[in-house]
Amino acid sequence: MAFREAIKRTAIIGGGAVATVLGLSQFIEYRKKQARLAHVAAEAELRVPFADELPSRQAQLATLKSKEFDILVIGGGATGVGCALDAVTRNLNTALVERNDFSSGTSSRSTKLIHGGVRYLQKAIMKLDYEQYMMVKEALHERANLLEVAPHLSAPLPIMLPVYKWWQLPYYWAGIKMYDLVAGIQCLKSSYVLSKTKALEFFPMLKKDKLVGAIVYYDGQHNDARMNLAIGLTAARYGAAMANYTEVVHLLKKKDPLTGSDKVCGAHCRDVLTGEEFNIKAKCVINATGPFTDSVRKMDCQETQNICQPSAGVHIVIPGYYSPDNMGLLDPATSDGRVIFFLPWEKMTIAGTTDTPTNVTAHPIPGEDDINFILREVRNYLSPDVEVRRGDVLAAWSGIRPLVTDPNSKDTQSICRNHIVSISDSGLVTIAGGKWTTYRSMAEETLDAAIKTHGLPAEKCKTVGLMLEGSKGWTPTLYIRLVQDYGLEQEVAQHLASTYGGKAYDVAKMALVTGQRWPIVGKRLVSEFPYIEAEVLYAMKEYACTAIDLIARRTRLGFLNVQAADEALPRIVQIMAKELGWSQERKTAELEAAKKFLYHEMGYRSRSEQLTKTSEMTLDNQEVARYKKRFHKFDKERKGFITTVDVQQVLDSINVHIDENALHEILNEVDVNKNGQIEIDEFLQLMSAVKKGQVSDSRLAILMKSAEETLDMRGPVTVDRSGGGV
Repeated sequence: MAFREAIKRTAIIGGGAVATVLGLSQFIEYRKKQARLAHVAAEAELRVPFADELPSRQAQLATLKSKEFDILVIGGGATGVGCALDAVTRNLNTALVERNDFSSGTSSRSTKLIHGGVRYLQKAIMKLDYEQYMMVKEALHERANLLEVAPHLSAPLPIMLPVYKWWQLPYYWAGIKMYDLVAGIQCLKSSYVLSKTKALEFFPMLKKDKLVGAIVYYDGQHNDARMNLAIGLTAARYGAAMANYTEVVHLLKKKDPLTGSDKVCGAHCRDVLTGEEFNIKAKCVINATGPFTDSVRKMDCQETQNICQPSAGVHIVIPGYYSPDNMGLLDPATSDGRVIFFLPWEKMTIAGTTDTPTNVTAHPIPGEDDINFILREVRNYLSPDVEVRRGDVLAAWSGIRPLVTDPNSKDTQSICRNHIVSISDSGLVTIAGGKWTTYRSMAEETLDAAIKTHGLPAEKCKTVGLMLEGSKGWTPTLYIRLVQDYGLEQEVAQHLASTYGGKAYDVAKMALVTGQRWPIVGKRLVSEFPYIEAEVLYAMKEYACTAIDLIARRTRLGFLNVQAADEALPRIVQIMAKELGWSQERKTAELEAAKKFLYHEMGYRSRSEQLTKTSEMTLDNQEVARYKKRFHKFDKERKGFITTVDVQQVLDSINVHIDENALHEILNEVDVNKNGQIEIDEFLQLMSAVKKGQVSDSRLAILMKSAEETLDMRGPVTVDRSGGGV
């Protein structure tokens, strides 16, 4: 009751006489309705030059070369595209360049949460830190805004905090209720306490021993790379000239006639895809390059001190059966004091993150120690009945968090808990630090500073409530129309609706007829994921230029299952090559680059490492004999190795038919030295890794076991793709 009264008093202060007439719930709805009307009015004033069709990348490059801009943003992550959207909707001539793809860095490698930061609020209260409290309050406001402006890409997510000591129950309950209170009318849903029985009902795989109960609170979740892209595409529709794969070589400067000092007036750029170099002129340049903040600052002044202190955060993806469909888990105190989230996402389960100092690189690699740390922490919270195996890791990635020190602070070694906006003597505006959730407010603050410093004629910020790409025309039941109107599978239709929103119709129109009774249209790229070939065609309208763009950011296949992504690559490259006119040489290069990306940056390398560990095999003599016997059923000539031909002969003898390409893929997963054959030592190493849990659901292991059993029984057997881990 006291909690409700506290909110009501807050509401009365902000709402005046209205709140004295209406009840609390009616007042909240009244305020939300007023806000929505204000948003609609603000959007109505904005001109949308490219409402129907986005300009091509070539057209965007031509625009970048042709005129002087008010604002040039360097960096296509969440903060960069946020700055571009803020600037263009203030009626400023806006340009943006990104040396890789939009969202190719940290912005696509997050925990996928839109949150205020429960742990920051705890620190704010414990240390009576007003700055940290305001940071949480701002983030909660931005959380509500982001959920509103992109409802197809984001949604509230209940997160369970399991409690194993009685005294922690009131302690955590008070903290979570304070989180609700700080959110005020923007609280997503009220938190609540669960008994032990109810907690296990919601999260049956939770460890039962000593469990007292649980507290459930709400934060937001989103598809981070697609959200980043939606912000950027919205800016492009409003007229911002944007180009990915456009690298800043150096900054342009000119003498200020009043002071005689050098001022930044643009950038000399290079088209990474063609090698062409050109200048972009701008009255103001904004550096929004995340972990690469200092490299751009040093282009401005070589002597400037570094302010970025990069930290690596590793995440892993494991099968969806490890978590409930719609409830996450928070481990508030891991063995080394870090926080671990365990969340359902895209029908899989994400676990992370770590926080370790690292070097700045465009290609961060997830480390085996970090992967095993996350697995150990996950095991601590799950029932002993649930065996969390190393081989269940389907993908793993590392993102670099750009922690910063404030260059204007007396203590330049102290990490800034929020973001910083700084302006150099030459007028370069730098925005650094912060987090995904607050990208919009960071952009607003950055543009306010840029406009003031450079005297730009601009209107007030209009991005609060500004609907993003795909939000128009989206409804929770949109997928039903897609099924009815186009003949798509329900799973595919749901995926298209939640990925593209109202633009899902445009994707569906590109879908090819399957030639089957059902679905009528929509050929999948891989059987177990709802991504279809039409998305490859549509992705090129969204400025996708490489195969990596497709598997990592237009679809999220590379983040969900690296083996599935690897299997989809040949078809993706084939479709892109036909559309973009790639040569055979370019197709080969694209395949190799994408495979390298999966191998190093998405954790595919880990599978090979599990199979080639030099540690002693754990098989006993009986197991070795049994597996050798199984191997020799395929290696009838006792050559010491098997090939696809040997496997196919055995399968033919038991009336099993597998596509030749699929069979090559199955053997390639185990063929460590890539010589086209599986030696008996490789097979024994595989079975040892399976026994230790380092490899799970190996298709070759399952295939050979099933075939052996069938040979003894002389009955038919079918083999489906098992998924497999890395």
